[in-house]
Amino acid sequence: MDIRKAGLFLWCLVLIGFPSLATAEPKVAQVGRSHYTGTWLEIARTPMFITDGCVAGFTTYRAGKRSDEVSVVDGCYEGVPSGKLKTVNGKGRLSDATTTRAKLRVRYPFLITFDYWVLYTSPDKSWFISADPKLKHLWIYSRTVPSRKALSIMVRKAQTLGYDVGKLEFPPAR
Repeated sequence: MDIRKAGLFLWCLVLIGFPSLATAEPKVAQVGRSHYTGTWLEIARTPMFITDGCVAGFTTYRAGKRSDEVSVVDGCYEGVPSGKLKTVNGKGRLSDATTTRAKLRVRYPFLITFDYWVLYTSPDKSWFISADPKLKHLWIYSRTVPSRKALSIMVRKAQTLGYDVGKLEFPPAR
């Protein structure tokens, strides 16, 4: 191969490689099956039209019939924590059920689908951060309402993961 062909070949590799670097997926956490049991409180989230007016949000997980299935109930209260309860049921499937178990795709009514990837879970497993694969939407969940200090730690962790925490909203908890 002459030097011009080698140079062209290398240039093509560089051009092909750059788009894949720009769209690299975020690293996910390793979670156990027990992560998908019980209720998690929504502490912070990205604003979305479907959550406008929602406060005291939560997600409840239950194991599905198969090891890669998770039943999901998302809920919140309208306007104030004592407002009208709104819920939506979804059926989740772990796309990486034999490895990290951190990638959950949930199908909701009307063919709405969301990908929730667990990006971080606290050492004591009491809170976690999830996002969509492109980091457009991000959620912070906890088993309990955190103190201000704990919330500050959660937000800093989201920032170290590369998320613009200025976009987060913190609806009142129940």
